[in-house]
Amino acid sequence: MQPKFNLWLEEEDEVVFSTWRAALLTRISETGSISAAAAQMGVQYRTAWQKINEMETRLGVKLVQTQVGGHHGGGATLTPAARDYVDKFERFNAAIEKVVEAKYRQAFS
Repeated sequence: MQPKFNLWLEEEDEVVFSTWRAALLTRISETGSISAAAAQMGVQYRTAWQKINEMETRLGVKLVQTQVGGHHGGGATLTPAARDYVDKFERFNAAIEKVVEAKYRQAFS
């Protein structure tokens, strides 16, 4: 057996940031595209865009910079604020995972 958990951050009972949302931003960074990131996550573009908009609205910062298509196509990049939030969230999540693992070993050893 292994312990599993899902971490998210809320503001006034609304999800602001989560493991899934951090993964979405990471995939946008890797692919340079919201649609490609959405496809990798198995969701529609509309869902991905909605989650980005929710995060930006609730955090009060721009997270994804988009570029309109053209001869070379459009694209998306993360803002410095987005990279900072992803980095902080991933470090926080990793620290929580260590605590959960230690408590699991204590309880089930």
